Amino acid sequence: MAVAIQIKDVPEEVRDALAARAEARGQSTQAYLRSLLEREYQAQRNRQLLEALARHRSLTMTAEEVATVIHADRDG
Repeated sequence: MAVAIQIKDVPEEVRDALAARAEARGQSTQAYLRSLLEREYQAQRNRQLLEALARHRSLTMTAEEVATVIHADRDG
């Protein structure tokens, strides 16, 4: 379910810079900001996964083993 987020008191120059970045990518400001939020969320999930791996697995895993664990987590 999608929710609305409102951010107040954003400096005009920040808003203008974000709007310019969105335009350069061919996106609306709303779509650009949503993608930033989604990337931040995904980065947090990745950090949590790496922390969990560090707690439960040997840090001597190969890159292939790490990829297998990541894919298994994503696939549920």
